[in-house]
Amino acid sequence: MSTFSDKVLQVVRAIPRGSTLSYREVAKRAGSPRAFRAVGSIMRQNFLPDVPCHRVICSDGSLGQYNRGVEKKRALLVAEGALKAKPRR
Repeated sequence: MSTFSDKVLQVVRAIPRGSTLSYREVAKRAGSPRAFRAVGSIMRQNFLPDVPCHRVICSDGSLGQYNRGVEKKRALLVAEGALKAKPRR
């Protein structure tokens, strides 16, 4: 049997390039719908290159945190087409 962390990592690995899921949706797909904060903790500790944790965002559409910095998360999502770039002023 897989641990919750293993299930979360499996769900996040399956998020296609250019897409995102909320922490809540990842928790739901991993079998524990109310464990969205645990998903955030798991993502914060993830440095595996095959787990695109930058594709996990908040339910309200905000980016949330990222263990490599939120600006790096934004840049990755923009590069993948999952987020529009901020207009320059």
